[in-house]
Amino acid sequence: VQLQAYGGGLVQAGGSLRLSCTASEHTFGTLSVGWFRQAPGKEREFVAAISWARTIYYEDSVKGRFTISRDNAANTVGLQMNSLKPEDTAVYYCAAAEHLTRVGNLDDYDYWGQGTQVTVSS
Repeated sequence: VQLQAYGGGLVQAGGSLRLSCTASEHTFGTLSVGWFRQAPGKEREFVAAISWARTIYYEDSVKGRFTISRDNAANTVGLQMNSLKPEDTAVYYCAAAEHLTRVGNLDDYDYWGQGTQVTVSS
């Protein structure tokens, strides 16, 4: 499965961006998908995930601001990011898992897309 993440950019604090992750396989609907981010000098961290059954998980700092969704017909998972803060600045990655047990654990994800840069200016 090949994943492609896009939609990043430069936005002012308080603004919004929508990231998308598209997959190459039509079995995408059977996969759980997560978004992670990595800021300069920091480890990659969990942001949000949506299971194949559409159960949703968020990291505490993005709850109420970010919304993850999926469109299996389009092989796409989206991440709507509102009320962006400078601390949201990072490279954002999407990843997919065939059997996800620990949503925040990088090792549970089998496929990774390239990152897309999100920069939030103050």
